Amino acid sequence: MTKTVPFEVRRIAGRIGAEVTGLKLSGKLDRDTFSALERALLEHKVLFLRGQDHLDNAEHEAFGALFGKVIAHPTVPAPKGTKILELDATRGGGRADSWHTDVTFVDAFPKISILRSIVSPEYGGDTVWANSVAAYEQLSEPLKQLAEQLWAVHSNDYDYAATRTKLDDVNVKHHENIFLSAVFEAEHPLVHVHPQTGERSLLLGHFVKRLVGLPTSESSRIFEILQNRSTRIDNTVRWRWQAGDVAIWDNRSTQHYAINDYGDQHRLMRRVTIEGEPAVSIHGERSRTRKRPEAVNDDSIRAAIATA
Repeated sequence: MTKTVPFEVRRIAGRIGAEVTGLKLSGKLDRDTFSALERALLEHKVLFLRGQDHLDNAEHEAFGALFGKVIAHPTVPAPKGTKILELDATRGGGRADSWHTDVTFVDAFPKISILRSIVSPEYGGDTVWANSVAAYEQLSEPLKQLAEQLWAVHSNDYDYAATRTKLDDVNVKHHENIFLSAVFEAEHPLVHVHPQTGERSLLLGHFVKRLVGLPTSESSRIFEILQNRSTRIDNTVRWRWQAGDVAIWDNRSTQHYAINDYGDQHRLMRRVTIEGEPAVSIHGERSRTRKRPEAVNDDSIRAAIATA
């Protein structure tokens, strides 16, 4: 007999996004409930839950661990005793106002991100997600064939100012001194196959430095065409944050953008990130590392990240 799932899922946009009600997140969800939640995530790409004020850092991480191994950010130190990425707009690094997929500058980029609102501004500060599977599916056949052949170099040493209309000293210094404290580069296929759903998805965003094997002008133009397709407004969902909200997204099939329209108001978010695996092209080739901190092996990188 199949157990009744104790929550409801309500679609909130045409191609991406759903709100989950009737569920209190924790690391103790039973297997049936968690499996149903994961199925909903794979279908809708991003899930939203309000009223999760009971979560503290430990329970946030415990819930994340149901999806897999919780990892810290490769370069941004976590609050002591956690692996959480804290996004505080007043301290720098909290204004992710450019389209991206999280941490694609490493070969095994995260599979799931879980973002919790601690302090939300009175107005502004929404986040938008885009469905990169739908973006691929909407390409013409010639563009699909072109994208499927191409690879891109992703790096955290990217042009921070390139797509931003607002720059402030705090966030520029955070980018230069903390985010770039170690430089990473990885090569990913522009089109990868989702390891759970088998869907094909575009893998782009602001960490892309260039397309492999193409002149700079051609690389820039092709990237622009495909990136614009990825973030078409009809492939997006926008969420108005309240303190206590949680968003869970599939980082393998989305991009997102935090709207920087709240001025000096306080906006504080905390993110738990789940370890992923290298992307796989439609031809079976896996993402590869191009650059990482020197003289550091996998085990020591993970240890350094875990204790940051």
